[in-house]
Amino acid sequence: MENIITWDQFTAVDLRAGTILQAEPFPEARKPAYKLWVDLGELGIKKSSAQITQRYTLEELIGKQVICVTNFGPKQIGPWRSEVLVTGFEDEEGNIVLAQPQAQVPNGKRLI
Repeated sequence: MENIITWDQFTAVDLRAGTILQAEPFPEARKPAYKLWVDLGELGIKKSSAQITQRYTLEELIGKQVICVTNFGPKQIGPWRSEVLVTGFEDEEGNIVLAQPQAQVPNGKRLI
């Protein structure tokens, strides 16, 4: 196994559960994407851009709980300022499958 990290390096990444409250098209993005608003509990509602248009409709995203990296700096994506990274995995075709808790957990709970 290559690229071994320490426990401290792992815990430096702040991964938290959040619920998607709102999703809109993001026509200005270079690659097809949605604008998302994610409720992260005590951290508040944060914005993200996600290239998940191949697997998810806007309607089915509302209420979906996801895992977000919350301690990246903001990233400007065209006119949109993304505040968190919504995580996922590539499927066989390269489309993103959202990473989600197996059961509902309180928004803002940290992955441990």
